[in-house]
Amino acid sequence: MQQQTQLDDATGGYLAATNYLGYMAGALLAANLNNLQLKDTLYRLGLLLAIMSTLGMALTQNIYLWACWRFVAGLSSAGSMLIASGLIMHWLLSYKQRAELGIHFAGLGLGIALSALLVELMLQFGFNWRAQWQYFALLAVLLAIPAWRWLPRPELASSPLKSVPSDSPPSKRFMQLMLASYFCAGYGYVISATFIVTIVERMPGLAGSGNVSFIVLGLAAAPAVLLWDFIARKTGYLKAITLALLVQFLAILLPLWLSSLSAVLFSAALFGATFVGVVSLVLTMAGRLYPSKPAKLMGKMTLAYGSAQVVSPAITGGLAEVSGHYTLGLYLAAGFVGLGALLLTVLIVTDRTAQQLDTRQ
Repeated sequence: MQQQTQLDDATGGYLAATNYLGYMAGALLAANLNNLQLKDTLYRLGLLLAIMSTLGMALTQNIYLWACWRFVAGLSSAGSMLIASGLIMHWLLSYKQRAELGIHFAGLGLGIALSALLVELMLQFGFNWRAQWQYFALLAVLLAIPAWRWLPRPELASSPLKSVPSDSPPSKRFMQLMLASYFCAGYGYVISATFIVTIVERMPGLAGSGNVSFIVLGLAAAPAVLLWDFIARKTGYLKAITLALLVQFLAILLPLWLSSLSAVLFSAALFGATFVGVVSLVLTMAGRLYPSKPAKLMGKMTLAYGSAQVVSPAITGGLAEVSGHYTLGLYLAAGFVGLGALLLTVLIVTDRTAQQLDTRQ
């Protein structure tokens, strides 16, 4: 799109920020919903909006309409992922299943890899940016069918014969540090996830490798979330999240130190293996703390994550526009991720709620 529509870095950053603003609005909505039937309805509406917003991108070249569609896309993402996470967690707890969301979030990694593979295929056939959005909309229709059919209706999850454990509200200090750390994680995530293709394409000798890095990122994410579930069972959720952030810190910095294709692909694999894992672990932990209403705390956590996602693309796009490269943006992202890991370390060492939470795993 940048090549064919003269979309500059700053405007691309603003469009990404609009997308995440929609996601944050959806997270705010999810945090204030208690009715399971309403959540189920909004989840299914989110699937339809995802299809519409994807197709809508192909039908215009007006930047303001693009921004509207990206906002709708972000809103649908919250419905299709965040609300679904709460519904799935409620179902798992109701039926005494292992309360983990790794398999659910593996779909996110597979979606990234599948979309990147589809782009690579369409580029080989010379499809322009409009045609690519249209085929993405068609793919969204196909994927929405199992997404619609496979999630159990809440009536099935709310049988009177089933019950969920009581809530375990954390301390105020726990929430403050956890929200601050998740904000930092959101800042680090969105830079690589939004700009990785452009960053790789502009590296000396790596033109044409951007989509490959995105494919590697997605393929690494899908199985890694299951690995992080396993690690969390052994170490506790907070220690597992801290470890994932430290690995992500290294993944963001690696392309700045080594510009070879192998180093970039390794960085993409490390990043893919950690960013979905962090989200999955945090939302799983939220569901365990509030099993009766998991989406409430999930929504609050996602507001912290999403607020960083709104700010960081605009900042990074502006810095890239002025400097001509993404070096400053990447160092800033790595700094935030490192700070997030530090905040969690302080939490683990000093907060009793955190220590009890990890002990219970």
